[in-house]
Amino acid sequence: MVHFHIVTLFPESIDAYFKASIIGRAQEKKLIKISYYDPKDFARDKWGRVDRRPYGGGPGMVLEPDAILRAAHTAIGKKRSIEKIFFSTDGAQFDAAMAQKLAKKKDILFICGHYEGVDARVQKILKAKKVSVGPFVLTGGELPAATMVDAIARYIPGVLGKIESLEDSRVASPEVYTRPDTLQWRGKKYKVPPVLTSGNHAQIAAWKRKRGLDS
Repeated sequence: MVHFHIVTLFPESIDAYFKASIIGRAQEKKLIKISYYDPKDFARDKWGRVDRRPYGGGPGMVLEPDAILRAAHTAIGKKRSIEKIFFSTDGAQFDAAMAQKLAKKKDILFICGHYEGVDARVQKILKAKKVSVGPFVLTGGELPAATMVDAIARYIPGVLGKIESLEDSRVASPEVYTRPDTLQWRGKKYKVPPVLTSGNHAQIAAWKRKRGLDS
């Protein structure tokens, strides 16, 4: 089982997704586990405040290091080995190869920033790996965490119904079709590519391969 530990101010923003469909079933089967750690619960401020004004000025607020570190260390506990992920625009690009490698870990910690981000000292103290899920900026780290959990979980044996469902282990195409073979929509007919209904497996594989290379 892979245990995902998520430090986030807004666990409710992704919890519903994790409880549904494939990820939800994976938790029921105890193939994965997801735990949340809200920094507000670890704040020394009696009001539970964890955002502070940034040094050097700026338009937004920065999440303080103390509450984040206390939440993270609660997650880490006495574990001998835990992979630590710190979301950053200058981090390593997340891809399938990284997902496959992380799927072999027992514990993975995600530090989800919000507002203007997390105090940089958190990453340095935890010696966390900087990771980016793409060349864009989001309002928080919750979606990147959900994206990584989803992608990593697919490589854990038993999570997918069939191992052949992994795109990198089969001849895949970005285009997929199902019944009916001729769809009538607003006066027009849209047909499934004839090769897919031909029954010729070699030609079908070649068609899928070509579509995959062209995408």
